[in-house]
Amino acid sequence: MIDGVHDLSELRGKVKWFDPAKGFGFILDGEGGPDILLHANVLRNFGQGSVADNALISVRVQKTPRGRQAVEVLQIEPPENEDDVPPIEDLDGTEPADLENLPLEPVRVKWFDKVKGFGFANVFGRSEDVFIHIEVLRRSGFADLAPGEAVCLKVIEGRRGRMAAQVLAWENGVRAQA
Repeated sequence: MIDGVHDLSELRGKVKWFDPAKGFGFILDGEGGPDILLHANVLRNFGQGSVADNALISVRVQKTPRGRQAVEVLQIEPPENEDDVPPIEDLDGTEPADLENLPLEPVRVKWFDKVKGFGFANVFGRSEDVFIHIEVLRRSGFADLAPGEAVCLKVIEGRRGRMAAQVLAWENGVRAQA
């Protein structure tokens, strides 16, 4: 123990909730321990500004006098399929292997509105916008996007133009390309 902080441990859990406006949320310990604080800065260091409720998350945790808190995000997986979520029309019938083979495109979020359920991003070097549906965002493990946020997209041609099929944190996209 150094200055009241115990050694780090790794654990896997599920996001209980995360509020970007408040700047924090909590993780349910997969082994049944007390909740773990997830601060926005720790999430941003991973390359995301938000995370979807019920997303699976692997983190490094430290014990402090005030409880356990995440100090590093190692991995985020989207929430497991929920039966009450309808398929996304333009993605219905798209095979996971086809999505896996799509190239990553670096983008900046133009705007995203959770209430409307969609937003748009600009791909570096291209003039047209890419549509981002809130369900694609959630299935990618995000809860929201901020204007100007840098992310990577896997894009398909939808009925109304280019649309995101998957959203990845910028740092994850860079790691995946390496």
